[in-house]
Order: sequence, then structure tokens, then C-alpha cells
Amino acid sequence: MGRQWWQRLYGFPPLVWIILLGSFLCRGTYFMVWPFLAILLHDKFQLGPAVIGIILTASAGGASLLGFFVGTLSDRYGRRLILLAGTALNIFAFAVLAVAQSLPLFVLAMTLCSIGRAVWEPPAGALIGDLVRDQHSRELALQLRYFFINVGVALGPIVGIWAGLSAQQSTFGLTAFSYLLLWVAFLWGFAYTRSGRQAQRRRDDAVTIRSTLRVLRRDHMFLLVVIANVLTLFIYAHMDSSLVQYLTQAQAPELVSLVSSMILVNALTVITLQFPLMQLLGGIKLNDRIALGLGVLAAGQAWYAANPVDWFVGWLGATFVVSLAEAVLFPIMSVQIDRLAPDHLRGSYFGASSFYAFGWSLAPLFGGLVLTWWSGPVLYWMMFLLCGLVLLLYRLAQRASRPQWDRVTEDEVLSAG
Repeated sequence: MGRQWWQRLYGFPPLVWIILLGSFLCRGTYFMVWPFLAILLHDKFQLGPAVIGIILTASAGGASLLGFFVGTLSDRYGRRLILLAGTALNIFAFAVLAVAQSLPLFVLAMTLCSIGRAVWEPPAGALIGDLVRDQHSRELALQLRYFFINVGVALGPIVGIWAGLSAQQSTFGLTAFSYLLLWVAFLWGFAYTRSGRQAQRRRDDAVTIRSTLRVLRRDHMFLLVVIANVLTLFIYAHMDSSLVQYLTQAQAPELVSLVSSMILVNALTVITLQFPLMQLLGGIKLNDRIALGLGVLAAGQAWYAANPVDWFVGWLGATFVVSLAEAVLFPIMSVQIDRLAPDHLRGSYFGASSFYAFGWSLAPLFGGLVLTWWSGPVLYWMMFLLCGLVLLLYRLAQRASRPQWDRVTEDEVLSAG
């Protein structure tokens, strides 16, 4: 299996490697400062927590809506145009963020950053599916992309702190430069590689927003999967801001050390165990892996709910369990979309997966309300029960109907336009 795994890596087209390495570089430089953005907004503009939360949530929520439309545009006009536009927008947005001195300009730049990410993500995932035709190799590439993103997320803040860059606005200039390198790499990849030139011809003029919406409305299986994944991200996101608020409210001892340790446990678990778990569970059907991951996620929520506030190791253990669930479930989400998407609507389907961000962005608001009205244990017992609803939605999705679209062959797609 190991030799076959390496052979698949060698078989990836250059554009796939550009996406994988670009995901790592851009996400790593992004997270050198992004986790400390609340500090920047507070120190630079004297904003309170509520206003900062509204700014972050609004920019993320709006961008997730845009992702669907961008995915459809990439099916109609091709991946190259959308990827270059999204990368260029990120260059501009992060360059402005590095020098902005007024609050309106800062908020505008943050919004453009979220929009640029929404423009870039769907066609990047769809392009992997376009270029890697073997299903096992394609799923390996999608899992690798999630792995590289996680490595960037984990190492970015650490490198930023080590280099003395964290919470410094000028660091966003590094992110702008990393996106410039990615933009140049895309230009080269599409112009000078065989797969890139083929990808430039891959478009379907018949795809429109209206026709895509008509297909998605009839694809009940896909809609149920999207709803289930939104709820899965909603459950998982309570390990982030809601848990910190709960521990702060409950006056947990050694709070700063505890939160830092939980972040480290999460990052190390996902980075070190994602591929061993993929190998271990490789012979299990996708739906069974999802059920297993949801069971582990539910166990983690129950542990959070029952853990004594002053049990330091217990919080780390619960975080480890939830991180195991993440390592099983999250890479599968891209694989699900790839398997469900028809060739000529792959960008649209990956674009629709942008709605997952709603689950993430709504979690802090919901968690804050539950913590205000009730308590942390109530919140996590609610999430425990919600895992059961998500499992039910996945079961229903297996029996749901799908549309009968006209199959478009590879030769027809590559010669279109």
C-alpha cells in the first residue's frame, strides 16, 4: 500500500502540486497573524469584543454565500480565470491590510480577504477533480490538501511568535507576497504544462446559475449531505470560541496554559494521525467512516459536558477525542463532494460546500447565548444530541433521490469552448 501511495503522489500533475503547496504557504502566512486579529482591532481601533465578533462573523458569512456562485462561474468560464482572479484579489486585500490605518479601510480589506478565499477555494478543489482521473489518487490529493492546510494553520502562529511577527500588522505583507508567488505559479502551470493547457479548455457554456440551482434543488442526496456537514462544522466549532468562553466564565485554573495546550493537542493530533487513520480505515465504506467519526465526535462532546472545570488533563483528553473525529470526518467532506458532483458541475458542487462556513460562523453566537442563559454542560449535551441528528441526516441521504443529468464525457468537456 505504501509503494502504491508514493506512486500516486508521483503521478500528480504540476498544477495539483501548485494547489497543494500554495494551500500550505498561503494558509501558513495567513495564520501568522490572523488568530491575533482581535488584538490588532482592539489595540489599534479600541473596539470591544461584540463589535470585533460582528466584523469577523459578517465577513465570513458573506463570503460563504459568494463561494457557490464562484463555483458555478468556474464551470462556465473555466478554472484558470477564477483562480487567477481570486489569487489577485488576495494579493490586493492582504497588501491593503498590511498598511491600512483607518477602521473602514481595515474592515474593507478584511472583507476582501474573505471574498478572495471564497473565490479561490471552490475552483481549487474542483481543479483537482478535473486533473486527477483515478478516484483513489484524486481522494488522496484532496486529503493531502486538507493536511497541508492544517499544517499551515498549526505552524503559522508558532512561526509568527518565534519570528516576533505575531500581532504585527505588517506581517500581512508576507501573506500578500505568498499569494503573488501562487499567482505566478498558476500562470506558469496553465501556460506551460500539458494538463494546464487541457484545463484551460475545460468549460461548459451551458452552465448557468439558474440551471445549477435547478439541478441542486432536485439533488436531494447532496442537499442532505450539505445540511449534515453544516451541522457537523457547527458542532465542532464549539471547541473553539465557545469552549474558551465557558472556561473563562467558569474561572478554570491556568486558563492561558490550558487554552494553549488544547490548541497544541488539536494541531498535533490532526497532523500526526490523519494519514495513519486514512490507512487504517481505508477498507471501510465512506458512510461507515462517517458514522464512526460522528460517534467519536459525540463522545468528545459528552466528555466536554461532564469534565470537571478544574481537571486540566481531562480537557486535553476531550480535545484529543474531538480532534480524532476531525481527522476522520473533515477530509471526507471534500471526498463526498467529489463523488457526488457530475464532471460538468464539479465547480458548482464544490462552491455549494462553501455553505459549510455558516455552521462555523453561527457557533460563537449560539454558544454565547447558551452560556449566558444556561451553562457550558448544557451546551455540550445539546451538541451531543445534535450528533445523533447529523447521523440521521446521513442515513436519510443514502436513500434520497438524485437528478438524471446528461453525462458529459471527458473529450466533450476538454473540447468545449
